[in-house]
Amino acid sequence: MNKVINLLKSRIIYVFLLVMIIFFSTTSQNFLTVRNLMNVIKQVAIYGIASVGMTYVILLGGIDLSIGSIISLVNIVAAYVMVNLGLNPFIAILAALVISTAIGFLNGIIIAKLKMPELIVTFASQTIFAGLAYIICKGTPISRFPDSFLTIGQGYVGAIPIPVIIMVIVFAIGWFISEKTYFGRYFYALGGNEEAAQLSGIDVKWVKCLVYSLSGLFAGIAGLVMLARANTGQPNAGVGYEFDVITCVVLGGVSTTGGSGKMSNVIAGVMIIGVLQNGMVLLNVSSYMQMVVKGIILLIAVGADCVQKQRLLKAKKAAV
Repeated sequence: MNKVINLLKSRIIYVFLLVMIIFFSTTSQNFLTVRNLMNVIKQVAIYGIASVGMTYVILLGGIDLSIGSIISLVNIVAAYVMVNLGLNPFIAILAALVISTAIGFLNGIIIAKLKMPELIVTFASQTIFAGLAYIICKGTPISRFPDSFLTIGQGYVGAIPIPVIIMVIVFAIGWFISEKTYFGRYFYALGGNEEAAQLSGIDVKWVKCLVYSLSGLFAGIAGLVMLARANTGQPNAGVGYEFDVITCVVLGGVSTTGGSGKMSNVIAGVMIIGVLQNGMVLLNVSSYMQMVVKGIILLIAVGADCVQKQRLLKAKKAAV
């Protein structure tokens, strides 16, 4: 019996996801339809892709508020290159990813070299690049992309949407980096104790630059998938996405103080946010109330993490 209880505790995030699916299935007859489930997994693909980079950032004990603006800027840059400049979609994709990675690197180098707070740096970055997206397109949406580009967001391989395939590949890469490479071990080491990590020979500044660069890269990929799915580049496309992505990661059990968390559980956090948003829409819950619910969930998730940390600290003191 104790083994079952311990197993449930370690998989509580999946139990919560199952409870939500059962709840929305019983309250809305449209929830378990094939069409609706396809919409859910296509929508969560954007969150999932961006959450991989955010997971690394939070593992360091940091935060990245700039990913929403990166998504918006990628939307506009890629759209502008394809439509206004008439260049090949491949060039547009490459330009967008280079820019998004460069923004992440810029965030990382300012944080690492100048030792500025992550919150301030990424908030400033969010503001700067949100404004830049509007400047480039002059506040006007850009549309009419080549069919070859739209495949990224609207295509299928058999019955599986391509955005979902991209998300699975990104999660696989994210899991491999965090679990099977020495880079991943550095992420956990820095989040656990940055001073000890530095004394052990880890180049802390380089690791921070790498992590924020990866966050920018994955946010850029998410932005491209969003652009191809919507078939229009909007300068406000990524507004609020940083909040949803952070919620996904924290719900997935990644500690906000850094040093602990698993990529496999982040997948469940992503699905919870997707199911929750979709279910509330089906139940005609207002967008304002949806904001309230998501805020409460984030607060509960962070609170649970803090309580768990305090219990572990008390247990360590008692053992001493």
